[in-house]
Amino acid sequence: MFTDSTFSLLLDPYRFISRKCRDQDADLFQTRLLLKKTVCMTGRDAAEQFYDPRHFTRTGAAPEPILATLFGKGGVQGLDGKAHRNRKQMFISVMTPENIDQLAKLTANWWNAYLERWVLTESVVLYDELQEILTGAVCTWAGVRLKGGELSRRAKELTAMFDSAAEIGPGHLQARLARRRAENWIGNMVETIRSSGDDSEVKSPLEVVAWHRDLNGELLSPRIAAVEVLNLLRPTVAISVFIVFAAHALNIHHESREKLYARENGYDELFVQEVRRLYPFFPLFRALVREGFEWEEYRFAKGMPVILDLYGTNNDPREWDSPNEFRPERFHNRDEDAFGFIPQGGGNHHVHHRCPGEWITIALMKVALEFLVFRMSYDVPKQDLSINWRQLPAIPKSRFVICNIKRPVLEPSAGETAAVITKRAVGSSGGSR
Repeated sequence: MFTDSTFSLLLDPYRFISRKCRDQDADLFQTRLLLKKTVCMTGRDAAEQFYDPRHFTRTGAAPEPILATLFGKGGVQGLDGKAHRNRKQMFISVMTPENIDQLAKLTANWWNAYLERWVLTESVVLYDELQEILTGAVCTWAGVRLKGGELSRRAKELTAMFDSAAEIGPGHLQARLARRRAENWIGNMVETIRSSGDDSEVKSPLEVVAWHRDLNGELLSPRIAAVEVLNLLRPTVAISVFIVFAAHALNIHHESREKLYARENGYDELFVQEVRRLYPFFPLFRALVREGFEWEEYRFAKGMPVILDLYGTNNDPREWDSPNEFRPERFHNRDEDAFGFIPQGGGNHHVHHRCPGEWITIALMKVALEFLVFRMSYDVPKQDLSINWRQLPAIPKSRFVICNIKRPVLEPSAGETAAVITKRAVGSSGGSR
């Protein structure tokens, strides 16, 4: 008999699996989740197994509450094999360097516009403001038209899909409602595109999805097309979580701010990757065993649910030296590993269930660093900046408040050290730790 671990997982969704694996000195253990026998796995080797399509399938793996809020029903996350590769290629086609650069520039424009307002405001909640910035930028980029006064409402809907999906009660119901409204909104746009033109001049990501054809040569239904457009919009807005974590790291690790300010070659990417490794974003992925197989002296039965621990894998002491320390330099000259570093999934972007939006995440986090380090100064007032580990996503409890916002941050004069500028940029209060 195995006890049900649902409540324990909900209490600590990011650390439960790795902690129990360490206690048992194993990469996996069997338990029950929602009364169903489930295997939980952590570590690089476990990730390599998890992304082996011979062993696991995503079809039918995501629980209905997650499909109804976070992913959407009928989307790429639930496909496998040729159908998955066909749909995945649709996303890969819009992730060109030129398109990503365009989105980064649009995001910078929206940052500038909001910064003009912030300097006239006593304080702002950064997490909330970022959701609107990223919604405005990604909708403009994707060709999704926002009518006057619509930005705030759409930002709240896109945010609810990831910020409230795991809640129990009214929050979850709000996430379902937000999903339904957003799918209707985008679905109507897809129908308008199809009724008013042809696919001879597809330009925007919205148009790419609207005219995409499946393996049978059929257009996606308007609802599923809407799900896939939202799979471009929603994850981009969710980068607000990573950007808040970047601000959190800057507030604590002043030596990293100095290196960023000195524009050490490539340090911004090292910093971004370390934020993505150390801070909690998405805790786990779920799959079903395709065909029975054996690994680590355990027999995986066909159809059994298996959960891969993302956060624990990114903080595994067997893979990472002093994993609880914030050390961006650890990524310097580190060989790329598709299974040891998996904040947004593992494997190959083109083939496996690894988010192709990872490239967008890195680019937009770099835009955020440019503003947080160079284009604005601010204070971090006393607040509760501790991470709420029970929340999904696990953000600082205060949602990161900044005040006394000014621009521009002056370039250092002759003889002025980066440390002096860094101290000025962070602000005198330093915030809570």
